[in-house]
Amino acid sequence: MAARPKLREILADPILALMLALGFSSGLPFLLVLGTQAARLAEAKVPIEAIGLVSWVGLCYSLKFLWSPVIDTIDVPGLAPVLGRRRAWLLTAQIGVALGLIALAFADPARSLLDLVLRAAFTAFFAATQDIVVDGWRIDSAPVERQGIMAATYNLGYRLGLLCAGAGALYLADYYSWRVAYLVMAGLMAVGMGAGLLSPRLPERAQERVSFAVKLIEPLTDLWQRYGPLLAAIFLLVALYRLPDFLSGVMANPLYIDLGFSKSQIATMSKVYGIWIGIAGAFAGGYAITRIGLMPALLIGGIAASASHLCLALLAATGKSLPLLALSVSVENFAGNFAGAALIAYMSSLTSPAYAASQYALLSSLFALAGKFLGGLSGFAVKEIGFAGFFASTSTIGLPVAALCLFLWAKQGGGVRRAEAVAE
Repeated sequence: MAARPKLREILADPILALMLALGFSSGLPFLLVLGTQAARLAEAKVPIEAIGLVSWVGLCYSLKFLWSPVIDTIDVPGLAPVLGRRRAWLLTAQIGVALGLIALAFADPARSLLDLVLRAAFTAFFAATQDIVVDGWRIDSAPVERQGIMAATYNLGYRLGLLCAGAGALYLADYYSWRVAYLVMAGLMAVGMGAGLLSPRLPERAQERVSFAVKLIEPLTDLWQRYGPLLAAIFLLVALYRLPDFLSGVMANPLYIDLGFSKSQIATMSKVYGIWIGIAGAFAGGYAITRIGLMPALLIGGIAASASHLCLALLAATGKSLPLLALSVSVENFAGNFAGAALIAYMSSLTSPAYAASQYALLSSLFALAGKFLGGLSGFAVKEIGFAGFFASTSTIGLPVAALCLFLWAKQGGGVRRAEAVAE
Protein backbone atom coordinates (compact mmCIF):
# COMPACT_ATOMS: atom_id res chain seq x y z
CA MET A 1 0.00 0.00 0.00
CA ALA A 2 1.37 3.41 -0.98
CA ALA A 3 2.16 5.79 1.86
CA ARG A 4 -0.33 8.58 2.37
CA PRO A 5 1.04 12.00 1.38
CA LYS A 6 1.89 14.31 4.25
CA LEU A 7 -0.16 17.45 4.82
CA ARG A 8 2.84 19.60 3.86
CA GLU A 9 3.11 17.81 0.51
CA ILE A 10 -0.59 18.25 -0.16
CA LEU A 11 -0.56 21.97 0.63
CA ALA A 12 2.52 22.47 -1.58
CA ASP A 13 0.60 21.17 -4.62
CA PRO A 14 0.34 24.07 -7.14
CA ILE A 15 -3.08 22.76 -8.16
CA LEU A 16 -4.39 24.14 -4.86
CA ALA A 17 -3.31 27.67 -5.78
CA LEU A 18 -5.21 27.35 -9.06
CA MET A 19 -8.21 25.94 -7.19
CA LEU A 20 -8.16 28.92 -4.81
CA ALA A 21 -8.16 31.36 -7.73
CA LEU A 22 -10.94 29.52 -9.57
CA GLY A 23 -13.00 29.41 -6.37
CA PHE A 24 -12.54 33.18 -6.09
CA SER A 25 -13.67 33.61 -9.70
CA SER A 26 -16.80 31.51 -9.03
CA GLY A 27 -17.74 33.42 -5.88
CA LEU A 28 -17.19 36.90 -7.31
CA PRO A 29 -20.28 37.29 -9.56
CA PHE A 30 -22.80 35.62 -7.22
CA LEU A 31 -23.58 38.59 -4.96
CA LEU A 32 -23.19 41.07 -7.82
CA VAL A 33 -26.39 39.73 -9.41
CA LEU A 34 -28.15 39.02 -6.09
CA GLY A 35 -27.42 40.47 -2.62
CA THR A 36 -25.20 43.40 -3.58
CA GLN A 37 -27.47 44.23 -6.47
CA ALA A 38 -30.45 44.21 -4.08
CA ALA A 39 -28.72 46.94 -2.06
CA ARG A 40 -28.12 48.90 -5.26
CA LEU A 41 -31.79 48.64 -6.22
CA ALA A 42 -32.97 49.59 -2.73
CA GLU A 43 -30.81 52.70 -2.81
CA ALA A 44 -32.29 53.59 -6.21
CA LYS A 45 -35.76 53.45 -4.60
CA VAL A 46 -36.87 50.49 -6.70
CA PRO A 47 -40.11 49.06 -5.20
CA ILE A 48 -39.49 46.19 -2.79
CA GLU A 49 -41.70 43.84 -4.86
CA ALA A 50 -39.53 44.47 -7.92
CA ILE A 51 -36.33 43.86 -5.94
CA GLY A 52 -37.64 40.41 -5.06
CA LEU A 53 -38.57 39.63 -8.64
CA VAL A 54 -35.16 40.74 -9.93
CA SER A 55 -33.58 38.03 -7.77
CA TRP A 56 -35.06 35.49 -10.18
CA VAL A 57 -32.00 36.00 -12.36
CA GLY A 58 -30.36 33.68 -9.82
CA LEU A 59 -32.47 30.83 -11.19
CA CYS A 60 -29.66 30.37 -13.71
CA TYR A 61 -27.64 28.82 -10.88
CA SER A 62 -30.51 26.45 -10.08
CA LEU A 63 -31.11 25.37 -13.67
CA LYS A 64 -27.50 24.93 -14.74
CA PHE A 65 -27.89 21.15 -14.82
CA LEU A 66 -30.03 21.61 -17.94
CA TRP A 67 -27.08 22.73 -20.06
CA SER A 68 -24.25 21.02 -18.15
CA PRO A 69 -24.21 18.03 -20.58
CA VAL A 70 -23.42 20.49 -23.39
CA ILE A 71 -20.22 21.52 -21.60
CA ASP A 72 -19.07 17.90 -21.56
CA THR A 73 -19.89 17.08 -25.17
CA ILE A 74 -19.47 20.18 -27.37
CA ASP A 75 -16.26 22.09 -28.10
CA VAL A 76 -15.96 25.87 -28.22
CA PRO A 77 -15.06 26.64 -31.85
CA GLY A 78 -11.58 28.07 -32.28
CA LEU A 79 -10.61 27.83 -28.61
CA ALA A 80 -11.01 24.11 -27.90
CA PRO A 81 -8.24 22.92 -30.28
CA VAL A 82 -5.81 25.33 -28.59
CA LEU A 83 -6.84 25.13 -24.93
CA GLY A 84 -8.78 21.88 -24.68
CA ARG A 85 -12.52 21.60 -24.12
CA ARG A 86 -12.52 22.31 -20.37
CA ARG A 87 -10.25 25.36 -20.45
CA ALA A 88 -11.95 26.74 -23.56
CA TRP A 89 -15.35 26.67 -21.86
CA LEU A 90 -13.83 28.15 -18.71
CA LEU A 91 -12.33 31.13 -20.55
CA THR A 92 -15.53 31.65 -22.54
CA ALA A 93 -17.63 31.70 -19.37
CA GLN A 94 -15.24 34.06 -17.57
CA ILE A 95 -15.18 36.50 -20.47
CA GLY A 96 -18.98 36.38 -20.48
CA VAL A 97 -19.09 37.21 -16.75
CA ALA A 98 -16.64 40.10 -17.16
CA LEU A 99 -18.62 41.55 -20.07
CA GLY A 100 -21.84 41.17 -18.08
CA LEU A 101 -20.39 43.03 -15.10
CA ILE A 102 -19.18 45.82 -17.38
CA ALA A 103 -22.69 46.04 -18.83
CA LEU A 104 -24.15 46.20 -15.29
CA ALA A 105 -21.74 49.00 -14.43
CA PHE A 106 -23.42 51.19 -17.07
CA ALA A 107 -26.99 50.15 -16.20
CA ASP A 108 -29.32 52.61 -14.48
CA PRO A 109 -32.03 50.86 -12.43
CA ALA A 110 -33.84 54.16 -11.80
CA ARG A 111 -34.35 54.69 -15.55
CA SER A 112 -34.78 51.15 -16.95
CA LEU A 113 -35.10 48.21 -14.60
CA LEU A 114 -35.74 45.77 -17.46
CA ASP A 115 -32.43 46.73 -19.05
CA LEU A 116 -30.62 45.96 -15.79
CA VAL A 117 -32.45 42.64 -15.43
CA LEU A 118 -31.39 41.52 -18.91
CA ARG A 119 -27.77 42.41 -18.19
CA ALA A 120 -27.92 40.62 -14.83
CA ALA A 121 -29.44 37.50 -16.43
CA PHE A 122 -26.65 37.47 -19.04
CA THR A 123 -24.07 37.68 -16.23
CA ALA A 124 -25.77 35.00 -14.13
CA PHE A 125 -25.94 32.59 -17.09
CA PHE A 126 -22.20 32.79 -17.72
CA ALA A 127 -21.47 32.70 -13.96
CA ALA A 128 -23.45 29.47 -13.64
CA THR A 129 -21.64 28.07 -16.70
CA GLN A 130 -18.33 28.92 -15.05
CA ASP A 131 -19.43 26.97 -11.95
CA ILE A 132 -20.17 23.90 -14.09
CA VAL A 133 -16.71 23.99 -15.64
CA VAL A 134 -14.89 24.67 -12.34
CA ASP A 135 -16.69 21.75 -10.63
CA GLY A 136 -15.67 19.45 -13.47
CA TRP A 137 -12.09 20.75 -13.37
CA ARG A 138 -11.93 20.16 -9.61
CA ILE A 139 -13.09 16.56 -9.95
CA ASP A 140 -10.79 15.75 -12.87
CA SER A 141 -7.63 17.48 -11.65
CA ALA A 142 -7.08 15.60 -8.38
CA PRO A 143 -7.45 12.00 -7.19
CA VAL A 144 -10.29 10.99 -4.89
CA GLU A 145 -8.15 11.14 -1.74
CA ARG A 146 -7.42 14.83 -2.39
CA GLN A 147 -10.94 15.93 -3.22
CA GLY A 148 -11.53 16.96 0.40
CA ILE A 149 -8.69 19.49 0.42
CA MET A 150 -9.67 20.63 -3.09
CA ALA A 151 -13.24 21.29 -1.93
CA ALA A 152 -12.01 23.15 1.16
CA THR A 153 -9.67 25.29 -0.96
CA TYR A 154 -12.46 26.02 -3.44
CA ASN A 155 -14.75 27.05 -0.58
CA LEU A 156 -12.11 29.42 0.81
CA GLY A 157 -11.59 31.00 -2.62
CA TYR A 158 -15.35 31.26 -3.13
CA ARG A 159 -15.77 33.09 0.16
CA LEU A 160 -12.96 35.47 -0.69
CA GLY A 161 -14.85 36.19 -3.91
CA LEU A 162 -18.01 36.83 -1.89
CA LEU A 163 -16.01 39.15 0.37
CA CYS A 164 -14.88 41.24 -2.60
CA ALA A 165 -18.31 41.25 -4.25
CA GLY A 166 -20.05 42.03 -0.97
CA ALA A 167 -17.89 44.26 1.21
CA GLY A 168 -15.54 45.41 -1.55
CA ALA A 169 -18.29 46.46 -3.94
CA LEU A 170 -20.24 48.23 -1.18
CA TYR A 171 -17.17 50.16 -0.02
CA LEU A 172 -16.38 51.21 -3.59
CA ALA A 173 -20.00 52.21 -4.20
CA ASP A 174 -20.04 54.24 -0.98
CA TYR A 175 -16.80 56.11 -1.66
CA TYR A 176 -17.02 56.32 -5.45
CA SER A 177 -20.04 54.96 -7.32
CA TRP A 178 -21.80 51.76 -8.32
CA ARG A 179 -20.26 52.11 -11.79
CA VAL A 180 -16.75 52.08 -10.35
CA ALA A 181 -17.63 49.16 -8.10
CA TYR A 182 -18.86 46.94 -10.95
CA LEU A 183 -15.99 47.90 -13.26
CA VAL A 184 -13.46 46.93 -10.58
CA MET A 185 -15.27 43.62 -10.05
CA ALA A 186 -15.15 42.96 -13.80
CA GLY A 187 -11.39 43.55 -13.69
CA LEU A 188 -11.01 41.03 -10.86
CA MET A 189 -12.29 38.29 -13.17
CA ALA A 190 -8.73 38.36 -14.55
CA VAL A 191 -7.74 36.30 -11.49
CA GLY A 192 -9.83 33.35 -12.68
CA MET A 193 -8.84 33.82 -16.30
CA GLY A 194 -5.18 33.65 -15.38
CA ALA A 195 -5.72 30.52 -13.29
CA GLY A 196 -7.61 28.87 -16.12
CA LEU A 197 -4.87 29.60 -18.65
CA LEU A 198 -2.16 28.41 -16.24
CA SER A 199 -3.99 25.19 -15.34
CA PRO A 200 -2.75 21.99 -16.98
CA ARG A 201 -4.61 20.68 -19.99
CA LEU A 202 -6.48 17.62 -18.76
CA PRO A 203 -7.13 14.52 -20.88
CA GLU A 204 -10.44 14.67 -22.71
CA ARG A 205 -12.94 12.06 -21.61
CA ALA A 206 -14.50 9.86 -24.24
CA GLN A 207 -18.20 10.65 -24.29
CA GLU A 208 -20.75 7.90 -24.66
CA ARG A 209 -23.22 8.68 -27.45
CA VAL A 210 -26.50 8.82 -25.56
CA SER A 211 -29.36 11.25 -25.84
CA PHE A 212 -29.62 14.39 -23.76
CA ALA A 213 -32.78 13.01 -22.10
CA VAL A 214 -30.99 9.85 -21.03
CA LYS A 215 -28.22 11.88 -19.41
CA LEU A 216 -30.80 13.72 -17.33
CA ILE A 217 -33.03 10.76 -16.45
CA GLU A 218 -30.50 8.04 -15.55
CA PRO A 219 -29.23 9.68 -12.32
CA LEU A 220 -32.82 10.26 -11.17
CA THR A 221 -33.75 6.67 -11.98
CA ASP A 222 -30.85 5.43 -9.87
CA LEU A 223 -32.03 7.52 -6.90
CA TRP A 224 -35.55 6.10 -7.23
CA GLN A 225 -34.25 2.53 -7.37
CA ARG A 226 -32.33 3.03 -4.12
CA TYR A 227 -34.79 5.14 -2.13
CA GLY A 228 -38.21 4.45 -3.67
CA PRO A 229 -41.14 6.52 -2.33
CA LEU A 230 -38.86 7.89 0.41
CA LEU A 231 -37.31 10.05 -2.32
CA ALA A 232 -40.29 12.42 -2.12
CA ALA A 233 -39.53 13.24 1.53
CA ILE A 234 -35.81 13.58 0.72
CA PHE A 235 -36.51 16.02 -2.11
CA LEU A 236 -38.90 18.03 0.08
CA LEU A 237 -36.29 18.30 2.85
CA VAL A 238 -33.59 19.38 0.40
CA ALA A 239 -35.94 21.98 -1.13
CA LEU A 240 -36.97 23.47 2.24
CA TYR A 241 -33.73 23.19 4.19
CA ARG A 242 -31.91 26.32 2.97
CA LEU A 243 -35.05 28.28 2.10
CA PRO A 244 -34.54 30.74 5.02
CA ASP A 245 -31.04 31.53 3.76
CA PHE A 246 -32.27 32.35 0.25
CA LEU A 247 -35.07 34.55 1.56
CA SER A 248 -32.73 36.53 3.80
CA GLY A 249 -30.23 36.78 0.95
CA VAL A 250 -32.80 38.76 -1.04
CA MET A 251 -34.38 40.87 1.72
CA ALA A 252 -31.61 41.45 4.30
CA ASN A 253 -29.81 44.23 2.40
CA PRO A 254 -33.05 46.09 1.56
CA LEU A 255 -33.89 45.89 5.29
CA TYR A 256 -30.52 47.40 6.24
CA ILE A 257 -30.92 50.17 3.66
CA ASP A 258 -34.49 50.83 4.83
CA LEU A 259 -33.31 51.16 8.44
CA GLY A 260 -30.77 53.81 7.42
CA PHE A 261 -27.47 51.92 7.64
CA SER A 262 -24.79 53.19 5.26
CA LYS A 263 -23.28 50.98 2.59
CA SER A 264 -19.98 51.00 4.51
CA GLN A 265 -21.69 49.86 7.72
CA ILE A 266 -23.46 47.08 5.83
CA ALA A 267 -20.19 46.08 4.17
CA THR A 268 -18.27 45.95 7.45
CA MET A 269 -20.86 44.08 9.48
CA SER A 270 -22.69 41.91 6.97
CA LYS A 271 -19.90 41.15 4.50
CA VAL A 272 -16.49 41.41 6.21
CA TYR A 273 -17.41 40.34 9.74
CA GLY A 274 -20.25 38.09 8.56
CA ILE A 275 -18.06 36.13 6.13
CA TRP A 276 -15.68 35.04 8.88
CA ILE A 277 -18.52 34.18 11.24
CA GLY A 278 -19.95 32.09 8.42
CA ILE A 279 -16.65 30.26 7.93
CA ALA A 280 -16.62 29.48 11.66
CA GLY A 281 -20.16 28.15 11.36
CA ALA A 282 -19.21 25.90 8.44
CA PHE A 283 -16.28 24.43 10.36
CA ALA A 284 -18.53 23.95 13.40
CA GLY A 285 -21.01 22.08 11.21
CA GLY A 286 -18.29 19.81 9.84
CA TYR A 287 -16.98 19.14 13.34
CA ALA A 288 -20.49 18.41 14.64
CA ILE A 289 -20.97 15.79 11.93
CA THR A 290 -17.85 13.92 13.05
CA ARG A 291 -18.81 14.13 16.76
CA ILE A 292 -22.57 13.57 16.88
CA GLY A 293 -23.35 12.18 13.41
CA LEU A 294 -24.85 13.57 10.23
CA MET A 295 -28.57 13.39 10.98
CA PRO A 296 -28.34 15.06 14.44
CA ALA A 297 -26.22 17.84 12.91
CA LEU A 298 -28.70 18.18 10.04
CA LEU A 299 -31.56 18.53 12.55
CA ILE A 300 -29.75 21.13 14.66
CA GLY A 301 -28.70 23.13 11.60
CA GLY A 302 -32.20 23.17 10.11
CA ILE A 303 -33.77 24.49 13.31
CA ALA A 304 -31.01 27.02 14.00
CA ALA A 305 -30.93 28.48 10.47
CA SER A 306 -34.66 29.18 10.53
CA ALA A 307 -34.72 30.45 14.12
CA SER A 308 -31.93 32.92 13.30
CA HIS A 309 -34.50 34.98 11.38
CA LEU A 310 -36.02 36.01 14.70
CA CYS A 311 -32.96 38.25 15.16
CA LEU A 312 -33.69 39.95 11.84
CA ALA A 313 -37.32 40.37 12.91
CA LEU A 314 -36.16 41.95 16.17
CA LEU A 315 -33.86 44.33 14.29
CA ALA A 316 -36.68 45.32 11.92
CA ALA A 317 -39.05 45.95 14.83
CA THR A 318 -36.50 47.87 16.94
CA GLY A 319 -35.02 50.11 14.26
CA LYS A 320 -31.46 51.14 13.46
CA SER A 321 -29.10 49.62 16.03
CA LEU A 322 -25.51 48.58 15.37
CA PRO A 323 -25.45 46.09 18.30
CA LEU A 324 -28.61 44.41 16.98
CA LEU A 325 -27.17 44.42 13.45
CA ALA A 326 -24.05 42.68 14.78
CA LEU A 327 -26.20 40.14 16.64
CA SER A 328 -28.37 39.44 13.60
CA VAL A 329 -25.37 39.03 11.30
CA SER A 330 -23.58 36.78 13.81
CA VAL A 331 -26.49 34.44 14.48
CA GLU A 332 -27.70 34.21 10.90
CA ASN A 333 -24.27 33.64 9.32
CA PHE A 334 -23.13 31.10 11.90
CA ALA A 335 -26.38 29.12 11.85
CA GLY A 336 -26.80 29.31 8.08
CA ASN A 337 -23.31 28.04 7.33
CA PHE A 338 -23.56 25.33 9.99
CA ALA A 339 -26.71 24.17 8.21
CA GLY A 340 -25.01 24.47 4.82
CA ALA A 341 -22.18 22.14 5.84
CA ALA A 342 -24.68 19.59 7.13
CA LEU A 343 -26.77 19.74 3.95
CA ILE A 344 -23.73 19.31 1.68
CA ALA A 345 -22.72 16.22 3.63
CA TYR A 346 -26.27 14.86 3.52
CA MET A 347 -26.66 15.38 -0.23
CA SER A 348 -23.26 13.78 -0.78
CA SER A 349 -24.41 10.74 1.20
CA LEU A 350 -27.37 10.28 -1.16
CA THR A 351 -25.29 9.94 -4.34
CA SER A 352 -23.95 6.75 -5.85
CA PRO A 353 -20.41 6.55 -7.27
CA ALA A 354 -21.65 5.96 -10.81
CA TYR A 355 -23.65 9.21 -10.88
CA ALA A 356 -22.07 11.28 -8.12
CA ALA A 357 -21.57 14.48 -10.13
CA SER A 358 -24.93 14.39 -11.92
CA GLN A 359 -26.92 13.47 -8.82
CA TYR A 360 -25.23 16.12 -6.70
CA ALA A 361 -25.95 18.70 -9.42
CA LEU A 362 -29.61 17.68 -9.41
CA LEU A 363 -29.88 17.87 -5.62
CA SER A 364 -28.03 21.18 -5.36
CA SER A 365 -30.24 22.61 -8.10
CA LEU A 366 -33.32 21.41 -6.23
CA PHE A 367 -32.34 23.05 -2.94
CA ALA A 368 -31.62 26.32 -4.72
CA LEU A 369 -34.64 26.27 -7.05
CA ALA A 370 -37.32 26.62 -4.37
CA GLY A 371 -35.34 29.28 -2.53
CA LYS A 372 -34.67 31.34 -5.65
CA PHE A 373 -38.30 31.14 -6.81
CA LEU A 374 -39.85 32.07 -3.46
CA GLY A 375 -37.13 34.66 -2.90
CA GLY A 376 -38.42 36.41 -5.99
CA LEU A 377 -41.85 36.73 -4.38
CA SER A 378 -40.54 37.82 -0.99
CA GLY A 379 -40.91 41.51 -1.81
CA PHE A 380 -44.68 41.13 -2.06
CA ALA A 381 -44.75 39.56 1.42
CA VAL A 382 -42.66 42.41 2.86
CA LYS A 383 -45.00 44.91 1.21
CA GLU A 384 -47.98 43.31 2.95
CA ILE A 385 -46.68 42.48 6.44
CA GLY A 386 -43.45 44.49 6.76
CA PHE A 387 -39.90 43.32 7.38
CA ALA A 388 -40.53 42.28 11.00
CA GLY A 389 -43.55 40.15 10.13
CA PHE A 390 -41.78 38.65 7.12
CA PHE A 391 -38.72 37.45 9.04
CA ALA A 392 -40.82 36.25 11.97
CA SER A 393 -42.91 34.13 9.58
CA THR A 394 -39.87 32.69 7.75
CA SER A 395 -38.47 31.49 11.08
CA THR A 396 -41.30 28.93 11.22
CA ILE A 397 -39.81 27.06 8.22
CA GLY A 398 -37.75 25.20 10.82
CA LEU A 399 -40.85 23.29 11.97
CA PRO A 400 -41.45 21.21 8.80
CA VAL A 401 -37.68 20.90 8.32
CA ALA A 402 -37.31 19.42 11.81
CA ALA A 403 -40.21 17.02 11.19
CA LEU A 404 -38.69 15.82 7.90
CA CYS A 405 -35.25 15.40 9.50
CA LEU A 406 -36.70 13.25 12.27
CA PHE A 407 -38.75 11.19 9.80
CA LEU A 408 -35.79 10.51 7.49
CA TRP A 409 -33.49 9.85 10.44
CA ALA A 410 -35.85 7.11 11.56
CA LYS A 411 -36.28 5.69 8.06
CA GLN A 412 -32.69 5.87 6.77
CA GLY A 413 -30.96 4.90 9.99
CA GLY A 414 -27.33 4.08 9.19
CA GLY A 415 -27.66 4.93 5.50
CA VAL A 416 -25.60 8.11 5.86
CA ARG A 417 -22.26 6.61 6.84
CA ARG A 418 -20.68 7.54 3.53
CA ALA A 419 -21.08 11.27 4.22
CA GLU A 420 -19.80 10.89 7.79
CA ALA A 421 -16.72 9.12 6.49
CA VAL A 422 -16.10 11.94 4.02
CA ALA A 423 -16.47 14.53 6.77
CA GLU A 424 -13.96 12.73 8.96
